[in-house]
Amino acid sequence: MKYNNLKISNQQAEDILLKLYRIQGNATELPGELDFNFRIKEDPAQGYILKISRPNENEDYLDFQQQLLQFVADNGQHVIAPKVISDVEENSISKITDNFGNKRHVRLLSWVSGRVWSGVNPQLDDLRYSLGRQCGLLTQALQGFDHKQAHRTFDWDVAQSLWTKAHVELFQDEEREILEYFQNQFEKAQDTYSKLRKAVVHNDANDNNIIVSSDLMEPKVEAIIDYGDAVHTQIINDLAVACAYAIMHHNDPLEAALPIVKGYHSTFALEEEELIHLYNAIAMRLVISVTKSALNKIEEPDNVYLLISEKPAWEVLGKWRNISPDFAHFSFRNACGYEALPNAKLFKKWAKKQRFKLNHLFPTIHKKETHHLDLSVSSKWIGHQEDFNDLDLFEFKINQLQKKHPKEIIAGGYLEPRALYTSDAFSNIGNSGKENRTIHLGVDFWLPHGTPVHALLDGEVVIAVNDAGNKEYGGLVILKHHTGTLEFYTLYGHLSVTGATKHQAGDLIKRGDKIGELGTSDENGNWVPHLHFQVMLSLLDYKNDFPGVAYYNQIAVWKNICPNPNVLFKSEALQKTVSTSNDELIHYRKQHLGKSLSLQYKEPVKMVRGAGQYLMDQYGRKYLDTVNNVAHVGHENYNVVKVGQEQMALINTNSRYLHDNINALAQELIETLPPELSVLHFVNSGSEANELAIRMVKAATGERDIIASEVGYHGNSNMCIDISSYKFDGKGGSGVPEHTHIFPLPDAFRGKFRGEDSAEKYADEVQKQIDAIHKKARGVGAFIIEPIISCGGQIELPEGFLAKAYEKVRAAGGICISDEVQTGCGRMGKTFWGFQLHDVVPDIVTIGKPLGNGHPIAAVACTPEVANKFANGMEYFNTFGGNPVSCAIATEVLRTVKRENLQENALQVGTFLKEELHKLAQEFPIIGDVRGQGLFLGIELVDGQMTPLAAQTDYLANRMKDHGILMSTDGPDHNVLKIKPPIIFTKENAEELLLYLRKILAEDLIRF
Repeated sequence: MKYNNLKISNQQAEDILLKLYRIQGNATELPGELDFNFRIKEDPAQGYILKISRPNENEDYLDFQQQLLQFVADNGQHVIAPKVISDVEENSISKITDNFGNKRHVRLLSWVSGRVWSGVNPQLDDLRYSLGRQCGLLTQALQGFDHKQAHRTFDWDVAQSLWTKAHVELFQDEEREILEYFQNQFEKAQDTYSKLRKAVVHNDANDNNIIVSSDLMEPKVEAIIDYGDAVHTQIINDLAVACAYAIMHHNDPLEAALPIVKGYHSTFALEEEELIHLYNAIAMRLVISVTKSALNKIEEPDNVYLLISEKPAWEVLGKWRNISPDFAHFSFRNACGYEALPNAKLFKKWAKKQRFKLNHLFPTIHKKETHHLDLSVSSKWIGHQEDFNDLDLFEFKINQLQKKHPKEIIAGGYLEPRALYTSDAFSNIGNSGKENRTIHLGVDFWLPHGTPVHALLDGEVVIAVNDAGNKEYGGLVILKHHTGTLEFYTLYGHLSVTGATKHQAGDLIKRGDKIGELGTSDENGNWVPHLHFQVMLSLLDYKNDFPGVAYYNQIAVWKNICPNPNVLFKSEALQKTVSTSNDELIHYRKQHLGKSLSLQYKEPVKMVRGAGQYLMDQYGRKYLDTVNNVAHVGHENYNVVKVGQEQMALINTNSRYLHDNINALAQELIETLPPELSVLHFVNSGSEANELAIRMVKAATGERDIIASEVGYHGNSNMCIDISSYKFDGKGGSGVPEHTHIFPLPDAFRGKFRGEDSAEKYADEVQKQIDAIHKKARGVGAFIIEPIISCGGQIELPEGFLAKAYEKVRAAGGICISDEVQTGCGRMGKTFWGFQLHDVVPDIVTIGKPLGNGHPIAAVACTPEVANKFANGMEYFNTFGGNPVSCAIATEVLRTVKRENLQENALQVGTFLKEELHKLAQEFPIIGDVRGQGLFLGIELVDGQMTPLAAQTDYLANRMKDHGILMSTDGPDHNVLKIKPPIIFTKENAEELLLYLRKILAEDLIRF
């Protein structure tokens, strides 16, 4: 019979419900493979699920399901499951005859409320852990239950999955190869697999059968429904099914599976033997799924439900095929609290009794001790990224270090997080954005090329290759060793061509035999000559290579696969020093640093290195920085660092002595400014710049009254706080001071006046403050504002406002100050300074953050008239302002902006990004406004009533950090995401930012 003739309509379902159960409710069709399922909503709130079988369904099978549910109800103390509802005649299974005369069975179960797994986004580790936990609880609750139907022949039982071999002809090429690989692996394992524990298990925790709580902040799996696929099988299969579906749509399915395994083990302890077979069991459930889909396309092409998992199942199978089965097994063991490798304890016991000497490895060197060399991401020795990429310089530094320690071998590196590996071969896109292999798994011994290397132990050559292009090793020999029942491997990397190629797999090497010589840098991927020595307890499934560097998120497993080689040598110098943990750093800060010092993000990050538009944490993870406008031309810009180092090595003193640098900086700045602004004073920070500007105002006008914007921020000194509404109107503030006059935030989107014609109205608000000052019989000192108000939420001033405001202030005798601490030095794209966007020329410009690229230097530019009035006899002197080092750095920053056309880059990339953000706003209406210029942009999140959404904004910033992108919030209502990256930010960086913004904006907490 055709599928459409088998279907039951919603109306038919409602009629059946009323007849059999005397319940009147609205029926909505739900997906199902065999049964026709309907959700029943009954007034007022009670719900059910109505299940109507296909014609002539086996009643014993249905009885099995009903008894199973009753058993769970009686034994599952911590399990939520559907409850059996009897019909009006007290039958748990009812019978009907359909319109074609077919006998059908009907069951009614209580509805389990919540969200279906497939509709939950994101599915993070805590949620997946709770899935495993609930599955384990259900398996525990079913212990002791049995029924003859549980032992039926069933295609969806992983234990019976080899039926799929009969249908491989339905697939071609890569798909067929994948299926046959897993089928063969599963078949080979039958002897041990068949002996695993068995029980009746749910067997179908797919994404439509998992019920998740309604809590958007901390969702948890609350129930598993639909027991139609329950079967008596190996218990591990139940976990495999849950994993198979829940790891879909993840770049790294193994990482996604581990919290599920851990959660399952927490409520139903898994045995070590079971974990050996979990990798294959997960694969075979997916093999069943794609084979079923292929068959169903032929048998029931109209049944969309039967094809729903086909594409994601194939995607997972392809990724699963590329995961080492052994690595997956070790990862599962680690997740369950077992030693990741079964032979780890045996190796530790053996190694504890050994003490090899360095001259066993290098008998011609005659050195017994090592000197530790730190090449970690935190190391000061490696210097700037440009330095450690300079092979000649690196080798020179190694040689100099060796001269200082002539009796020791320079060595180190085990589990070091390194930033040295920059090629694409070391990077990947994981479940949370970009990730890099940074954790070094061996010890490096830095010795001259040609140094002979000898075997520590008797061994058999298993890998011997030479590849000068191999960035990890170049020449490589791996030996296999047997000591009693223990088998392990040693790796000798960066050997010469002759050293690696004279061996073949199967060759036997005696302890003390020469393996080869250290290669030159040309032979070894441009590495300075050294030996990479590594110990492995497993080769996994590598045939011609083996990783020397691992991903940090896999380190718990890798450090078991590759134990510390120093367990053989027991060198005190090679004992890994333990760095201070983030928790310890936070604890110390709380004890000894000011309580008002805040940390970014709910889980603070420790940053130890910068490189361009990236920051790196202590584990070597790179974060794309979209908020640090201090690092104007890129974090640790090489030329900027270099000129600072060079000048610091010569002299650093105050500006009372003549020096070329202060004049050079002045010239670079004056070239960017209107001719009216021709006098400069140098200070150390934006706060000092604004403080000095107010002093100039008082000297030039004799007045103290300052007009400033609501939510404006101009620095952290006393005088600056007094003119910063962002501070004195905020938490801990004491309100507006006597001589400060605040006009409403000129926000045309959500301010007091809105729309394109709001400029005049906001200018009138400035006039009101002028009038208020005059009413107190005082004069106007100054008007200060940022060209785009930063802390106010990246507020663009309404077109025409600034010119009108300047006109009114000057008419009252006041001075106009443009605070360019955040907006200056080319960031605006269209113009070098923010005030130039508005066709005005201020009397004073204050310059800060970007000028020193992280070094403390700032400036005040003013007209000669203001400067002359300030020079009233009281000398202005700043000990550090204008010193040669700071001036050299700032000059190079400005020259870099000009030389590398970074203002143009800010315009092009900023324009692209702003346009794409507007498109994103069409897709996600929560984005109420996109504003700003160049690479100084803001995204404001509001609901349909223009209510600010601070919680969602904070959530978005923290989730973006989880994906390796740094963002920050701003605005009086904390509902604006600011984008102010180093202006070397590229279009590719912008595309990455947009990719993950789109991903996170689709998550539940943002959408609901």
